[in-house]
Parts: sequence; structure tokens; C-alpha cells
Amino acid sequence: MSADLTSSEPMPSDPLWTLSATRLSALFRAGAVTPEAALEAVLARMEAVNPTLNAVVTPNLAEARAAAAAATARWAAGEPLSPLDGVPFTVKDNIPAAGLPTRWGSSAWPADPARVDELPVARLRAAGAVVIGKTNVPEFTSQGYTSNAVFGTTGNPWEPRLTPGGSSGGAVAAVAAGIGPFAIGTDGGGSIRRPASHTGLFGLKPTRGRVARCDGLPAILLDFEVIGPIARTVADLIAVMRVIAVPHPRDPLGAGLPAFDVPAPAPCRVLYLPRFGSHPVDPDIATSTDAVAAALARAGHAVTRAAAPFDPDAVARIQATVSQSGLAWLAEALGVRPVSGSLREMQEAGARLPAAALFGALDAAHELRRTLSEVFDRFDLILTPAAAALPWPAAESHPVEIGGQAVGPRGHAVFTAFANIAGLPGITLPGPHAANGLPIGAQLLGPVGADGVLLAVAAALEARGDAVVRWPPLDPP
Repeated sequence: MSADLTSSEPMPSDPLWTLSATRLSALFRAGAVTPEAALEAVLARMEAVNPTLNAVVTPNLAEARAAAAAATARWAAGEPLSPLDGVPFTVKDNIPAAGLPTRWGSSAWPADPARVDELPVARLRAAGAVVIGKTNVPEFTSQGYTSNAVFGTTGNPWEPRLTPGGSSGGAVAAVAAGIGPFAIGTDGGGSIRRPASHTGLFGLKPTRGRVARCDGLPAILLDFEVIGPIARTVADLIAVMRVIAVPHPRDPLGAGLPAFDVPAPAPCRVLYLPRFGSHPVDPDIATSTDAVAAALARAGHAVTRAAAPFDPDAVARIQATVSQSGLAWLAEALGVRPVSGSLREMQEAGARLPAAALFGALDAAHELRRTLSEVFDRFDLILTPAAAALPWPAAESHPVEIGGQAVGPRGHAVFTAFANIAGLPGITLPGPHAANGLPIGAQLLGPVGADGVLLAVAAALEARGDAVVRWPPLDPP
């Protein structure tokens, strides 16, 4: 599943639900497969495995079938809207899609259907891609697992009793299980990268502002949160980014960024940070990330192992202050209070924070950005584990220990938030699996604007067989 192989056969031998977006596009172009046939295969797959996983919580069957029929007609006429015309995908349930409710994982949030798409969804629909449904999230996408009182708990396709992580847990579970070749999710503190690691996928957190946003939900994480793609191949990540990574006047965050492009791969200077201070890392994750570092070295990159050049506890304080303040603002300004007890505690803690605390966190964020700017003056990329823990029981919000050491609610998430605070792009690379068979991913980060460089490096590792996406044992093809 790691390679998007072409074939001289007009009809693929593998089930259509197993094929990547770029492979489907090639088959549509050749007239060997229609978007309607591809959609029906994916919907049948969803019917077979979604009751076990609870990944897709709001199906979009009638509209998807109509969209696939229209795409079939366009391909037959030789007039596709884009290479993604007719390709099915899912949308995370904190990203509005017109005609579908956006529940945000909370019974406190209005259940009315969205009136308009958020911009990336609108752009994908304009490219002909077919929305097959919304995927599950934790309440207000504010935790690192995927469970809520509205839709219940999402399981990991590799072991449904375990979590796929969060908050893009439904998105990764869908893609890993074959419910659509790609999904779009959000990442406000690692919510694409960690779940992609827990399910063995590629997941891209774009540079802040790279994917323009408007008509979305309240920004309770300020500009730390971005929209990005999750897929089984790097080529699919690139295909989606070519559609959604376009500036828009309603989102000034992208002003000044170079146009999205994927350059030819070139040797990079990689700073490898295997641990963050005294924070524990699962031994299997440490071994797997070491293997990814070795693969980068074999591919011609210069890898330097070192300690983190910043204080990870200071990063945690910034993230906590912003997330608590955001929930407090949501409750006060919009009258929406979290349902779950742990989030109510976060919201109440945020209400007690003085304005000076948020100002101090933002000032610390600027200092972190300056520090990382200096790091990227000496290195091209940063490598870390994507998550500190392997997947834990699906209904539990976090693991209570890692490697025999007690940890708090964000102990598993220690490696990811600094990229959100600094606005950096990051990608999850599938690495060697754990001894118990569970997938593990490494995180590769670049300076602001280096999204294409990350994709080029990832594609080269994928081509060498050093970043391999596999099918989970859940009813494999």
C-alpha cells in the first residue's frame, strides 16, 4: 500500500476501495473505472467496517452518489474539473460542509446543517471531489483521543479496542480502513500528526496560513490550528494540497508565503531530537524513530542527534494557556459550555486566568519562534517521534504512564505542539511497527513555507520503501 503503482491492465485487480486518489484518477482518465463504481466500493467498505470503528458519524450518501454521477459524466466527456474529480473523501466534524451538521463532538453545539462549506471543503468540491461523510472528534476537538457524548468512541483499525488518537481520530480511522483514500482534518497541537502515527498513515500539518480558511468554527486555538490532508500515499497528500493550498483574500495569514510547490529532493541537514528533556518515550517508538533517522541518513541527508533547543515545559504552558482561554472565551462569548467534565475544568481554569496570562503566553510563543528561526539557520529539517505513547484504550482520554513513568494528560503529546505555536509545517512518516504490531510514525518538521520540501523528502523515502503504509488486520483486502 506504500506505493501508488501503475498497471498496464485496464482494470485493477485490487478492490477499488484500496486504491489511492491518484490511482483512481488515472483509472478515471483511462475509462477503466468510473467515479460511481469507486464510490460504491468505498461505501460498501464503510458499511462493512464502520460499525466496528465508528469513524464516519454523519454519512452523506445521496449527495455523494449524485456528485459521483456528475463526475462520471464529466470524465466520459473528457472534461474533468481536476485530477481529483470523482474521488471520495471524508471531512472532520469540526470543518463545516454545506448541508451537513457540524457537531464538533458536543451536544452543546448547534446541530443545524451548515449553510456553506469552509473554504478547503469548497475548493475540493469545486475540484469535483466527493464528500462521503463527516468523521468523529472529541468534544470541541480539545483532547488527544476520539470519544464524545453525541457519537461515542472511535476505535483504531489496527485494534478497535484502542484509540486512533485525536482529535482527527475518525479521519485517520477512515483512511486506514479504506473509507476513502484521503481525509481532511485539523491540527491545533498535533491532531493530524499523532493520529496518523497511531494508524500508520501520512499526515501533513501545513505551514500556518498555507491552507486558507474562512467560514469555519470559532478559532478557540487562535492561529495554532490549521487544516491539512491525511492519506495512504504522499502523492495523494500532494494532489490535495495542490487544490487547497491556495491563498485567499479573506485569510491574510498566507500573505508572503511562497507559492506551494514540491521541489526535487535534495540532501538536507536534519536535527534529530529523540527526547524532550525528561519526558518519557515508549521504547518501541524510540527504536522506530531511530530507524527513520537511519533511513534519512541512507538517503543522503546529514542527521545530527541532539537535545531539544527549547524548553518543552514552556511549550506545554503556552498550549495550555491558549486552549483554556479559548474554551473560556467560547463559554462566555457564545454561551457554549463543554459537556465533558475534563473540558469544563479546562474552561473554568481559563475563566480564572488573567488577561496578562494570555499575553504572556503569546509573548513566549514569539520567543519560541525566534529560537526556532535560529535553529533553521543551521538545519533544514527537524526529526522527532510523532507521539510519545502507543495507542491506549479507546475510551480513555490519555495513557497514565509511558515506559513505566507516570505522565499527565498531555504526556503522549509532548512532541507536537511546538510546531503549531511556531506555525511550522510537519509531516508524519510511517516507521517500523512496534513489537506488538501497532504502527508508529516519526515527525519531520521544516521552517515556515517548507511544506513542499517535507513532501519531497517523504516521497523519496516512500519510493525507497523506508516509509511504508500497510493495511491493518481489520478485514484486510
